[in-house]
Parts: sequence; structure tokens; C-alpha cells
Amino acid sequence: MARPFAAIAAAIFATAAAADTVYTSQAHAFRVVTLTRGLEHPWGLAFLPDGRMLVTERPGRLRLVAPDGTLVPQAVEGLPPVAAYGQGGLLDVALHPKFSENGLVYLSYAAPGVGGISTEVARGRLTGRRLENVEVLFRQMPKSGGGRHFGSRLVFDRQGYLYVTLGDRGEMERAQRLDDLAGKIVRLHDDGRVPRDNPFVNRPGARPEIYSLGNRNVQGAALHPVTGMLWAHEHGPQGGDEVNIIRAGINYGWPVITYGVEYGIGTKIGEGTHKAGMAQPIHYWVPSIAPSGMAFYTGDKFPRWRGDLFVGALKDQMLVRLRLRGEQVIEEEHLLKGELGRIRDVRVGPDGHVYVLTDARDGIIARLEPAGR
Repeated sequence: MARPFAAIAAAIFATAAAADTVYTSQAHAFRVVTLTRGLEHPWGLAFLPDGRMLVTERPGRLRLVAPDGTLVPQAVEGLPPVAAYGQGGLLDVALHPKFSENGLVYLSYAAPGVGGISTEVARGRLTGRRLENVEVLFRQMPKSGGGRHFGSRLVFDRQGYLYVTLGDRGEMERAQRLDDLAGKIVRLHDDGRVPRDNPFVNRPGARPEIYSLGNRNVQGAALHPVTGMLWAHEHGPQGGDEVNIIRAGINYGWPVITYGVEYGIGTKIGEGTHKAGMAQPIHYWVPSIAPSGMAFYTGDKFPRWRGDLFVGALKDQMLVRLRLRGEQVIEEEHLLKGELGRIRDVRVGPDGHVYVLTDARDGIIARLEPAGR
């Protein structure tokens, strides 16, 4: 059904008013421009070489967005079956490092199978508005019931390895089991094969895909622009959201150690906050902010943000800026709190602007632009 003229006019007015508002951070003044409306619970964003964007919608659609923000009405065809259930659905999207040569697009998503649902990864060649030659590269096993904690972000490193972040599926004890892929980050070749130097390849009974363990529900990951190391954040329970630097074979502690407590009742989880052989986060939040999406700022539009880490927040509906010194967080700033809604993803575009997705039935793509230096 067509939207009433009054509703359309109100949306246009609100967009114009927002674009005229100048927000002041500790380092830069900026405006927020709404590029695209009408996305249903958008989850992940990738920039195509020609300036278009690919955006996932959690119910199971992959959308094309023109450089000016116009949403192509028809969704991309050819996707694998997606289970839009609970927190699951179509999740992240990433381009192959040699996309300009091979046209390969990677998707993470919740999918059904024997035993229930789990996160899977597939790739296909983007041809016009269709993915062709789609193949499933990875399945989180075992599958299980329930609708919580699917992860999932996709990151390629400088050597071309693919990292897939996974959740514990709401069954916390699985995060410590090496024969189970729940609560892990896995590392794969671009075709889904397991690298020979993965840390548990030669461990009897261990899944060879595993790169790290003890991760509760990782919904943000990015490569550090200088070191090339994978950084990730994960949801804690009630408190205890974490930022971690992901290293091969490291145990990040969930649920044995955490800075969070049980929902509602506040009782301790596990053995406390520290244990030998388990990594400490470089930063954590108590109370929780419900982080989702992560990007290091590497552009030239906001030079005093260069090297800072940006994190979207669902619960507190804000964009968090973390100033770093090496592997330490030395400053935290909260931007746009309550202004846009639940921020699901944050990316730095090839144009140097900061882009965010909002998690809503009528979600948006918004762009942060400088408003003077």
C-alpha cells in the first residue's frame, strides 16, 4: 500500500532537519545525512567498487543501494535458504578481496538442518541482481534449537583468510568445548578449506576450523589498520560486553570468566573475572551497551578520528568512539545517543565517511559527514 502523502512529507522534513543539525564530538563537528530508508532490520553492509552498496536484511533479503542512497526495489535473487528465527536470519555480507576480478560475495546467515538451526556461510558470484553458482562453505555444527546468539561477522585478513564469528547459541557451556563450533571464531581459506596452521588442527577430538574459543556472541569484528590483527567485540550477559584482540588458540573465557552477571537475578557466572590461561578483554562495559558492528576509522574526512575504533550500540542506541594507544583504550566517547535508534552496523566507506545501519522495521543507512574543522 502506498504511503500517505503526509507520512512521506514528514519523513522528508525529518531527514532535512537532521541533515541541518550539527553534532559536536571531542574532535570533530559533523552532520548526519539519511541516505536510505525502508530497510527491514538491516544487518550488514558492504561497498561495491562502483559505489553501490550491498545490505542484508535479517528476514532474508540482500538489497542493492545506489551511490545516492536509492534502494533498488527488487532484492538480489539466488540466496541460499535462510531461517529468520529469533535473533537469526540473514546476517553479514563481505566481498572477496579480489571481488573486482571474481565477483564473489560472502554471506553469513542462520539456516535449518538436522538437529535445528545454526550459522552458515555461503558465497556466490554477483551478476546483475542475482547470485550465481552459490555454494555453502561452512556450517556451524552441531545445529540446535533456540533463537539466540548466532553471531556473525565476516572478515578477510591481509593473507586472504576468512574469519567467521559465531555465537554460543544460548548454550553457554558449548563455548569451551573444542568438539563444538558454538562460541568460537573460525578461520578458513576463501573456499572453505581449513588452513593447515589453524591452532587445533592436530588436536584429537577438536574441530580444526576453530581459531579462538570462549566467545559468547561476537557481532563486531575488524582488522586493525596498522597491525592487521583481528579485533572483535562480543555481547556479555547483564554487563560484561568485551573488546578483544583475537589471537590463534586463545581462550577468551566465556562462561568461566566474565564481567557480567545472570540476567535479572544478578548472580555470578562461572568463577569470577580472572583465571590463568584465559585472556582478559582490553576493554569492557558494565552495564552492557549491546555492541554490534565495528570499524576502525581510516579515512581522511575526519583526520582527528584516524585510528579510532567505532562500535555501534543497540541497547543504548548510540555510536561509541574508542581512542586507542597501542592495545589500550585511553578514551571513550558516546555519539548520537538516542538520535538514530539501535545501531546495528558501522562501516567506513571508501569516500572516508562513516556509515551506520539502524536495526528497525523501517531501518536506515545514515552517513556522518564533516561540518567544519
